[in-house]
Amino acid sequence: MIRRIADRLRATSLGTQLVGLLLLAVVAAQVISIWLFHDERRLALLEVARDNILMRSISMVQLLESTPATYHTSILKASSSRFTAFWTSENPVVKEDADTQTEQRLETYLGSQLTPDREVNLDLLAIGHGKQPNHQNADPAQVKRGFPARLKRLAKRQVDLVLSIQLADGGWLNVATDYKPPPRTLYPLLVQMVLTIGAIFIIVFLAVRRVAKPLRHLAGAAEKLGRGEDLPALTVEGPSEVRAVTRAFNEMQDRLTRFVSDRTRMLAAISHDLRTPITSLRLRAEFIDDEENREKIIETLDEMSQMTEATLEFARDEANKEDAVRTDLTSLLESIAADQQDLGHSVSVSDGDRIILSCRPLSLKRAIRNLIENGIRYGERVEATIARDDSEAVIRFRDFGPGIPGARLADVFEPFVRLEESRSEETGGIGLGLSITRSIIHAHGGEITLRNHPDGGLEATVRLPVEPSS
Repeated sequence: MIRRIADRLRATSLGTQLVGLLLLAVVAAQVISIWLFHDERRLALLEVARDNILMRSISMVQLLESTPATYHTSILKASSSRFTAFWTSENPVVKEDADTQTEQRLETYLGSQLTPDREVNLDLLAIGHGKQPNHQNADPAQVKRGFPARLKRLAKRQVDLVLSIQLADGGWLNVATDYKPPPRTLYPLLVQMVLTIGAIFIIVFLAVRRVAKPLRHLAGAAEKLGRGEDLPALTVEGPSEVRAVTRAFNEMQDRLTRFVSDRTRMLAAISHDLRTPITSLRLRAEFIDDEENREKIIETLDEMSQMTEATLEFARDEANKEDAVRTDLTSLLESIAADQQDLGHSVSVSDGDRIILSCRPLSLKRAIRNLIENGIRYGERVEATIARDDSEAVIRFRDFGPGIPGARLADVFEPFVRLEESRSEETGGIGLGLSITRSIIHAHGGEITLRNHPDGGLEATVRLPVEPSS
């Protein structure tokens, strides 16, 4: 399962991978932070509230000892609240010494703030953590029974801190609190996490889009260049690394175009210049008295002339490239087969998928016609099929001739190669047809292969790239 998810992630686009990985990292970091620190705010507020109660208790001792006793009842009543109760008694509510380090530390602190030295007893019962009392200093029930009648409202609540401080007159100031800290909630943290993820997603999406857009243009241009299409220089945009790649691609495209154009012009010039000496030699050959030698020389010169014309025609086609247009490949194949049938040749096309692809139709038509004419010339009959295989159009041409020796299947694509043992010179051809066909197929980003059919004859398979099915 994990491996399948990883493979699917690797197959997605760069933008999807980066956004997904960053969001995963942010979510993981936020979850860990929530797990570690989600109660920190609550505990901090609890500490502040407890310290405030202790300071109020110190102030209350000082106030009671500095005012007449007739005012004590009013002071205690005014200082008490729904969360804190102050009252005096002859005996302390908390009678035992502290038995935890926290309680001892708090008792020591309170004692240092009061003069002269006096007894201080403190008990933390639950302190906001929902724990039950685990020691015997103060029984919550006893504490509540000791509340004055006017403070019974506090007895209905959970008591979490009880304090008894000895007064100068021998009495005791008792303090009980029921501080309720904020409830545990993940809502603020979840809102924070959602906002963080949203902000990161927008920023990363825009940044990745800025990088991915020129890369997509570069990939499309590389595909078109591989099919031999002419295209303008790409706009240099994006980050510095992407701009450098785009500039390098534009320079490569310019060099390749110049190189191919120079070679094509040179080939056309050579083929054109050979016309004159070949014609001159043919005229001179007509004056040779030996008829047998004359006929052989003229035959050789005619063959050289055919090669020159074929080469010149190929060079012209390369120099005058047509624009690529969306074409119905199935209809193109059927029209070529119909033309051959009109000439009396046996050519059939099996019903297949309707396939639309971007191509140079005249050039591709020439390649398909070469394959069909070769099949007719050497196999008398041709059967063609067309089908779609995911992102490829697959066309198969089968003739019913003698086939080609397995060791020579690749040789027939070389220029001016003819297999004399199986293909008679009298049938015509100078060995450029399949070479030109392969060049055209490769210029469209496709592949062509030959094999001897198990039931006899030769089968040529052409694969051309098309857009994947949606």
